[in-house]
Amino acid sequence: MTKSGTLPSVALLCGLLSDAEIWRPVAEKLDAVADVHIVDFRGLDSVDAMVGRVLDLSPARLALAGHSMGGRVALQAWRTDRARFTGMALLNTGIHPTAPHEHDSRGKLVELARVQGMRALADAWLPSMLDAEHAPDVEIYARLASMVERDSPEGFAGHVRALINRPEAASILPTVTVPLLMMSARGDKWSPPAQHEAMQRQAPSAHLEILERAGHMAPFEQPDQVAAVLCAWLSQVQLPS
Repeated sequence: MTKSGTLPSVALLCGLLSDAEIWRPVAEKLDAVADVHIVDFRGLDSVDAMVGRVLDLSPARLALAGHSMGGRVALQAWRTDRARFTGMALLNTGIHPTAPHEHDSRGKLVELARVQGMRALADAWLPSMLDAEHAPDVEIYARLASMVERDSPEGFAGHVRALINRPEAASILPTVTVPLLMMSARGDKWSPPAQHEAMQRQAPSAHLEILERAGHMAPFEQPDQVAAVLCAWLSQVQLPS
C-alpha cells in the first residue's frame, strides 16, 4: 500500500533465483521509514524487461536498492530514466562484463535444474552463496532453498539468459548523481569487498559498507545490519514533493 508522501519510496530489487523472500526481513524493518516495494523478476529473460517492471511502479519518484542481479537492473534503470530515481543502493553486485566461462558454468546449472529439479539446483548453488567464513545457519539455508524451489527450470534459464546478455554497466556508475550506497560482505566470494572497492573508485562519492558474518545473500543473512545501513541511506534521499 502506498503511504503518505512524507516518506521516501524505495524499490527493493531481487536477484537471481530470488523472490520477495530475500528482502522480506529487511522490508519489515524499513516499513516504518519508507514506502517499500519489493520487485522480483521471475518470468523475465532480459535486463531491459526487468527495468520495464521497475518503471511500471506507481511512485513517480523512488530510490532503488538492488541485490545481486537487481543491482545491474538498478543501474540500467538509471541509464533508461534517471529522472525517476532519488537514490541508489547496490548490494552484493558487480559491473563487470560477461566472462567467457559463464556460458558453460551457468549452462551446467540450468541443465542440472532441468534434469534433477530445483532442489538439486538449490543444493548445488546455495552453499557458495552463503557466508564463506562460517557454517550456514540451518534455518536460513532451508528458507532460501524453499525460495529456489518456488522457481522453475524455465524461469532460471530466463534469468541466466538475462545475465549472459547483460548490458554494459561500468560506464553508468560514474554518472549516478543521487545518494549512492554500495554494500558487500566479508564472506561473499561472488561479489567480494575488493570488487565493490573497485566500483567505489569509479564513483568516489559512494558510501561503501562491508558487512561481517554474511555472504552473497546478505539481506537475508544479516537483515538487521542491512536495514540499518539502508535506513541511513534513505535519510539522504529526496522526499516526494
